[in-house]
Amino acid sequence: MAEIKDPENTIIIELKDGAVTIELLSDIAPAHCERMKELAREGAYDGVVFHRVIEGFMAQTGDVAHGNADTGLNIRMAGTGGSDKPDLPAEFSRIPHDRGTLGAARSANPNSANSQFFINFKDNHFLNGQYTVYGRVISGMEHVDKITRGEPPANPDKMISMKVAADA
Repeated sequence: MAEIKDPENTIIIELKDGAVTIELLSDIAPAHCERMKELAREGAYDGVVFHRVIEGFMAQTGDVAHGNADTGLNIRMAGTGGSDKPDLPAEFSRIPHDRGTLGAARSANPNSANSQFFINFKDNHFLNGQYTVYGRVISGMEHVDKITRGEPPANPDKMISMKVAADA
């Protein structure tokens, strides 16, 4: 596990194969980082599946409305919902969508990100400037690489838990 420099801005996601540690870029995208920490502290991400996982591209999760495998997963609706909180304005930056970066998933409206996010499997620079980058995997990317593929996967993997490192 990587050294955690700022526990208040670090997320730990427990997957079936192990822990993934994500450093949040709160100086780059403060609203997105605060939203993730708020939902993590509420336990909203616990049990939420990876509903869209594309080989050589990314793994998407975070639909707290329709994607929870522990409280009534609706796999047909997973990917269409968010949280009960308002959508977030885009926080675009010059940070590239490199392998291991965390991006805010959204609809066609740039200001529609809410709770969903994706982790890039590879450098996806064609997304630069179009989706908010607000974190990067600092350890456990090998566990992200093992997430079951599919749109949606037949047996989707889930986030067992998500915690702010300061609370863990």
